Amino acid sequence: MTITRTFIDFFLDRGHVPTTGSTLIPRLGDPVLFTTSGMHPLTPYLEGEPHPLGRRLTGVQRCLRTTDLDEVGDPTHLTVFEMLGSWSLGDYGSSQTLRWGYELLTEGFRIDPSRLYVTVFGGDDQVPLDQESLQTWQELGVPIELTTDDNWWSNGPTGPCGPDSEMFVWTGEGSPEGTPSTDKRWVEVWNHVMMRYRRLDDGSLEELKQRNIDTGLGLERLTMLLEGKDSVYETSLFEPWLRLVPKLWRLDEQSQRIVIDHLRSSMVIVGDGVHPSNTGRGYVLRRLIRRVLTILWRDDESRTLSDLPLELFEHTMNHFHQGETVTLVRRILIDEEIRFSNLLDRGRKVLSHERFHKSLDDTDYEYLHETHGLPRELVDSLR
Repeated sequence: MTITRTFIDFFLDRGHVPTTGSTLIPRLGDPVLFTTSGMHPLTPYLEGEPHPLGRRLTGVQRCLRTTDLDEVGDPTHLTVFEMLGSWSLGDYGSSQTLRWGYELLTEGFRIDPSRLYVTVFGGDDQVPLDQESLQTWQELGVPIELTTDDNWWSNGPTGPCGPDSEMFVWTGEGSPEGTPSTDKRWVEVWNHVMMRYRRLDDGSLEELKQRNIDTGLGLERLTMLLEGKDSVYETSLFEPWLRLVPKLWRLDEQSQRIVIDHLRSSMVIVGDGVHPSNTGRGYVLRRLIRRVLTILWRDDESRTLSDLPLELFEHTMNHFHQGETVTLVRRILIDEEIRFSNLLDRGRKVLSHERFHKSLDDTDYEYLHETHGLPRELVDSLR
């Protein structure tokens, strides 16, 4: 893809080496279920372990975030997405990464500089105002907004973290108005994290052995901006989805986006070797598939995933460079549909019992789950 190639080549020309990360499955021993950001696989090296490829890296990492599930359906949020990234492991600092970011957006991707706005960490009681980033943007002539909570990045309650500077692009008609925190037409496109600290269990901070730079630029969101579309779903990345799904099922816009996102994400998760289950990664996959089916069956119980054209499977597997066969991925999704349909039938029969013709308490929910395998959310949806 041209956008990805432009990004990678830009950093290759500046001494970066491409990384090999891509799978959603974290490295062995990592406590999280899925890779959530481009820096995730690099955590040991951000903490000081020497990376075999050197101090300057770049790459494309597919990520999954369940924290954004409630926002999926809006124009920009996805469950599975690709993150273009660049990293400095104790090499260059914030001024350099911000200048490169400005150069790539304005010269490489030809975004009008007048459509840019940035935010910078304004300081708190532990870390002072990010003066270097502030001065860099002032020299480049880009409008700046100072924030605190919105410009601090961490991958969890503990571990590597630091102030960040986010780059926004104006997506509204006419001249830009307001600031990123006051007008939603400013869309965040690229985050530059100055990863200098480690948050400890007691909430305190200690400096890392080295000062790092971790940047992340969402491919789908950047594509939306460069193609002038109103949502990521209207971009070339989703072309077959938006062409075929509306013909298959009549859905309102938000429901259609959720169905497309969750099906695409489910294919990618299965393609990385995960199967539906009641725990861990498999449960995330199961929830996504069942949420799709709940939406589809809300208006028509005859709808089925077996109607999905093979083109959608092929397009997704090819885009994410996955080795799992299309027929296997399709079979796993259809098997889960059959399992869920049987569970719903069983649930309706159980809940028709006179015992459950009342408000349910925790004991009832526990009995229904332990004895009949009916999760609380499913019970609530059937009543």
